[in-house]
Amino acid sequence: MTPIIENPDFYTLWAYGISIPVTVALTIYVSRKLFKNGLVYMRDIFHGREELALSTNRLFETGFYLLNIGFALWILEMHYLDSTRDLVESLSQKVGGFSIYLGVVLFLNLFLFFRGKKAARINREIRERQQQFKPQV
Repeated sequence: MTPIIENPDFYTLWAYGISIPVTVALTIYVSRKLFKNGLVYMRDIFHGREELALSTNRLFETGFYLLNIGFALWILEMHYLDSTRDLVESLSQKVGGFSIYLGVVLFLNLFLFFRGKKAARINREIRERQQQFKPQV
């Protein structure tokens, strides 16, 4: 198939111009959902200490952005694209692969939230038991 456009980088530049905003937007969307709802777990993990829960949540969110946007940029390389079909196929592979990766990272974060919540519950139960068996003076 003969390319319609004379510039050999035309489709590749379009691919970059579409891929970067889409992956960044996906990362922002997932991050906002995860850390807005994850704050509830942070409050429980830190026993209602709001300031500590908020600051830890923000640090995790910053790490989430750095990790995922960094990965999106790292996998950005696209080989020569000479047709609209190549453009669509390349974008679907990049954005689709990144979406799968982002889903795995999301579930990993959820696992860590649940694990932290479980550890907080166990520690709370241990403290309550210690209080019950504390000798009366």
